[in-house]
Amino acid sequence: MSSVRKSDHPIDPIFLNRWSPRSFDATTIPEDDLLTILEAARWAPSAYNIQPWRFLYSSRDDENWQRYLALLDDFNQSWARHASALVLVISDTLVPSDDPASKKASHYNSFDAGAAWAQLALQATTLGYKAHAMAGLHRQIIKENLHIPEQFRVEIAVAIGKQASPSQLPKELQDQEKPNQRLGLNEIAYAGYFPQ
Repeated sequence: MSSVRKSDHPIDPIFLNRWSPRSFDATTIPEDDLLTILEAARWAPSAYNIQPWRFLYSSRDDENWQRYLALLDDFNQSWARHASALVLVISDTLVPSDDPASKKASHYNSFDAGAAWAQLALQATTLGYKAHAMAGLHRQIIKENLHIPEQFRVEIAVAIGKQASPSQLPKELQDQEKPNQRLGLNEIAYAGYFPQ
């Protein structure tokens, strides 16, 4: 598979330049850069402007770094330990209400948190960083160790950093360390009915 990405229709290059490597250079991220990345995520669209996303984060030189690494599964720890920051994306599963007794379940919190993750990744790309989302994490331990209220869902963790040489990865991951492709637009977008 070629690592050159081409869109079926004209789009801004940032969408093709954004991809999720696993090889990071273990440098410190300036706090201003990390906050800018999170600021972009803050401005994501959300249903009814509820903004259900929340972000918990650690930079590699702070007192929480080892705690955050331990919240990832072993595979993700093996490469994410070289990232500059780890961000946990969580979402509120309840629709806010002035009357706590009348709160109802949200059906779009994860969708909206996904929009925030996308903006986070695009802003990281704009600043010269890469962001890699991970589903392999210890969700219940995260909730307990980081005092997350029951109504919040742990969605993903994100490793952020400057891309490094793939040579620091195990051979099987080195072979995967390139931008992947996408299904053609004609395979995912249909006018009218779902194809039979």
